[in-house]
Amino acid sequence: MPNDFNQKIIDEFRAEKGRLTGHFADARLLLLTTTGARTGTRHTTPVGYLPDGGDRVLIIASAGGSPKHPDWYRNLLADPHVTVESGSFTYEARADVLTGEERERAWARAVETDPGWAAYQEKTTRLIPVVALSAIAQGGPPNVNASPFAEGMKVVHDAFRRELALIRKEMANGPDNGMGNGNGTGTGTLGAQLRINCLTFCQGLHNHHTGEDTMLFPHIGTQYPSAEPALARLREEHERIAVLVERLRRAVGAEAEDPAAARAEVERLTLDLEAHLTYEEEELIPLLGP
Repeated sequence: MPNDFNQKIIDEFRAEKGRLTGHFADARLLLLTTTGARTGTRHTTPVGYLPDGGDRVLIIASAGGSPKHPDWYRNLLADPHVTVESGSFTYEARADVLTGEERERAWARAVETDPGWAAYQEKTTRLIPVVALSAIAQGGPPNVNASPFAEGMKVVHDAFRRELALIRKEMANGPDNGMGNGNGTGTGTLGAQLRINCLTFCQGLHNHHTGEDTMLFPHIGTQYPSAEPALARLREEHERIAVLVERLRRAVGAEAEDPAAARAEVERLTLDLEAHLTYEEEELIPLLGP
């Protein structure tokens, strides 16, 4: 059973579809469910994560710098099949402990994002593990954490809003009012983890719009022919947003050296995307019903 502190986070996370308040309001958290190594009982724990591109995220078994690994880490060593709740989606994943250079690169990105990870490592003699969670491909659409279709649309949209808000805040709070290089020199280059956050967001948004264009919108158009003008506008907006996404990809590319340009592209995308999501909700949610 989770302790009282963790249980409150779990309850709020599930009730608010990943939106948290207080200390964790701006944190990237997920719920990780593992199988007990000794008992076989399922255990759920809130853990912080780092985007790692595509369908993979990283979690760190810091246990606050404790001399012992956290229980969830020992569990996934015994059974690497885990369940992940992201707020918007629930999916099955495979847990792999990173080693060697791959672990060191991931750890450096984590410390660049939050020096607190390094402080935890200094408190313990154990090497703090970094674990990759890779989504296991499933047939059919993703499992959205909402039962009515209309609610599911709002849940997914709000997840994009929260992630983009986090990226904007990370850009604003970096050294030189931009993105540091992780060594405190404030040279204004893009941080490696922030670059991955942006690219992961871009890919997720592309996948979402592709799914709408190929599945959701044709279905709605068949059921509600009167919605076709709104759907046509939404498709056009997808094309415009795709251009903005590509501009952001280039601005945060490996050779990018202009944080101001990256911030400007994020702001352009934020304005267009918020207007698009709001219009889509206004036009389509009433059709999808409760």
